[in-house]
Order: sequence, then C-alpha cells, then structure tokens
Amino acid sequence: MAMTIKDFRRIALSMPCAEESSHMGNPDFRVAGRIFSTLAHAKKGYGNLMLKPEQQVMFIEKLPNIFIPIAGGWGRMGMTHVVLANVSEDVLEGAIRTAYQLRLAANSRAGSKTTSSKKAALTKPNSRAKARPKKER
Repeated sequence: MAMTIKDFRRIALSMPCAEESSHMGNPDFRVAGRIFSTLAHAKKGYGNLMLKPEQQVMFIEKLPNIFIPIAGGWGRMGMTHVVLANVSEDVLEGAIRTAYQLRLAANSRAGSKTTSSKKAALTKPNSRAKARPKKER
C-alpha cells in the first residue's frame, strides 16, 4: 500500500522526542533540535531522509524503485528521497527510524565534543589574549 505525506509525518513524529519544525519553508522533523528527515520535496511525492552515504547505497541497491539519492551535493552526503507511492509502511518506518537513530548518535557525539571543548576553554588560558596596559588618568 502506498504511503502519503500524512503517513510520513505520522511515522516521523512517532519517534521518541521527535518534533516537526520548518526549514526554508518546508516541513522537517527533528530530535533535540537537529533534522533527521524532511518533506522538502513532498509536491513531487517524496519524503527525504538524512542517511550516511554507505547507508544510502545499501537502501538504493536493495530497493531502487523506492530510494533515490537527492541530486547534487546533498545526495553525495547521503540525503535520500523516498518515493512515497512505492513504499510500504514497514519499509518507510524502518527507513525513518534509521535516519532518526543516526541523528541521535550524531547528537550524542556532538554533545560530548561540545562539552569537552567548553571544559577545555574554561581550564586553558586564552593564548590569543594579550595583556593590555592600564590607561592612566
């Protein structure tokens, strides 16, 4: 059975802590403020997933009538169209879950880097800072 934009939205929002937002006027779905899928090409019948390039290749090789790389640089980075008219609910749910889990993992790594870099900034003196002589009045 073909999926619709409404189905894509429902499944994306069923992920824990997922929220709908907007990017450049198009609906997107985020976890902890970061995008994992969009409906930027909904008028063409596509949902979009943010995957790793190697994941994208696997999806496309297994189901080429359902998954298509987004054109240009975005596609080379793993951004992938899902042809809603051709995808079943279980395949769509699995693909969205993959993008969601990838975003969770990236958020976790980014959070630990941010935390450690903030700690380092607090404990190391700023080597660029120069002492300025006090002005006399």
